[in-house]
Amino acid sequence: MATSQDFMVGKSTPGSIPSSRPERRGTRRCKITQLMRVRPSDPEKDHFEDLRGSLSVSRTGVYFHTSEGGYEIGMRLFVTMPYSNDPTALNREYLAEVVRKDALANGLNGVGIKMLMEMGMQHSFGHYAQK
Repeated sequence: MATSQDFMVGKSTPGSIPSSRPERRGTRRCKITQLMRVRPSDPEKDHFEDLRGSLSVSRTGVYFHTSEGGYEIGMRLFVTMPYSNDPTALNREYLAEVVRKDALANGLNGVGIKMLMEMGMQHSFGHYAQK
């Protein structure tokens, strides 16, 4: 009989239902919601700023639902995650690439992105009034 671990790693044992396709993820996913800010990195693309919560997160990728239709597979993005507009927040910004786009029955798009590199810390402050 197949164990739950066998299903997670895609092993097939006699009497079990074989996986329809092999697992391609290199790291485990956590179903957590973190607010993130997503925008295109290419100045030639139409600009948008998408504030969304993640549905699934790993060390190297994120999956989320969005109403924004401008995402394309292969598109490079700037992703700030976790995102906060609090003046004292330290936000991390990443360069990412769209690797998956699903049209969902509810009219939204499911978008999977792969984190390519960390761009650095982003401070929310810096726009204080001059005295």
